[in-house]
Amino acid sequence: MSHERYNARMRSRILWFISGAIISAALLWCVYQFTPLKDELEWRLDAAAGIVRGWLYPGDTLPTPSGAATAVVRPYPSATSTVLNSEPTASATPALTPTPIADMVRLASPEWEKQDWNNCGPTTLALGLRYYGWEGDQFSISNLVKPDRGDRNVNIDELAYYVRTQAGWMGVAYRVDGTLETLKRFLAAGYPTIVEKGYVIVSDGPDAGWAGHYLLLTGYDDPGQVFITQDAFEGPDREVSYSALDEGWEAFNRVYMILYPVDQRSIVEGLLGDDLDETTNREGALQTAGDEIELDVEDAYAWFNLGTNLLYFDRYSEAAHAFDTALSLGLPWRFTRYQFGPYIAYFNQGRYQDVIDLADATLKRTNKAEESMLWRGWARYQLGDINGAIEDFRAALRVNPNYFDAHYALEYIGALP
Repeated sequence: MSHERYNARMRSRILWFISGAIISAALLWCVYQFTPLKDELEWRLDAAAGIVRGWLYPGDTLPTPSGAATAVVRPYPSATSTVLNSEPTASATPALTPTPIADMVRLASPEWEKQDWNNCGPTTLALGLRYYGWEGDQFSISNLVKPDRGDRNVNIDELAYYVRTQAGWMGVAYRVDGTLETLKRFLAAGYPTIVEKGYVIVSDGPDAGWAGHYLLLTGYDDPGQVFITQDAFEGPDREVSYSALDEGWEAFNRVYMILYPVDQRSIVEGLLGDDLDETTNREGALQTAGDEIELDVEDAYAWFNLGTNLLYFDRYSEAAHAFDTALSLGLPWRFTRYQFGPYIAYFNQGRYQDVIDLADATLKRTNKAEESMLWRGWARYQLGDINGAIEDFRAALRVNPNYFDAHYALEYIGALP
């Protein structure tokens, strides 16, 4: 066989091989786009990537910021100190005796829906809306508030945004500093209540440990000391003890959300009582955090709540100290996947490198956390790294194209999305 004929045959084989590879890749891509298979593969690939990130970046807690003061843990001053600014004052109005409520309430359970991957927030909201006759599902909500299924967090204000913009026949209110009595009061009045709480994932792998989760409460039982919950992961009508719920709830500043028909607004406002006023509500939450620190000065969640509530009053220096303390005591590595107060406090104190370091630690384990990307971008911008800031803002939009804060950031610095 001549040398020329041999080369031609080899070129032909190579071309056939390349063509076959391209056709095979195209067929695989088409098969992958078949929704059931795509959903399953995405979930498994994300889980595998999470395990790898856990191996590469091991650790149970977030790092303590380099700018944190040394020996930061100290007894929390009493309520009469300047930290809370003023002593409680006696009310001129006599306290009203609460209306007694039943010792057991069970509302109708909405049709249950199991959450999709990373989708407990939208699913829990869907269950709450379904109680009032809504006919959508979790994807009606997640398509707006978390278009990327790999985004592992939806904030309670994003859930409220969905109700206000997409379900105008419903009203929504959320507050912090809830109590078990608060929850029972709304349930007794016929309003299912959403809470966000922490729980522990039991696993032998790097995904084990503390995580956040939403629950819809639809009843309570005083004799049994349990709430009846609609758990988007575990199942419908699950019992959670009062003590377990409150223990996990503390990590989220005891936030709760009420859904109600708009024509019942005055009823809900009456049930909120003094907490109808958000400033009063935050003052109470500040006091609660302080009281819990006095009981246990090493309660990291109480210190974090203190920082969160101080932020409401723009008290950035004190908030930064509270967050430093919480982080030095040890916060679970997933914590800044859900709550972003340290970024805000450190940024407003000019501690830009601390913002970057904390965001880096978060993004190593939770790579699709648009809020961490946003605040790292702002810190980079302040340090003169304009290209890095643009990269972060655009990355945040790739995770959530509807993220208004990232759109604003790019507009502010004169860059295109």
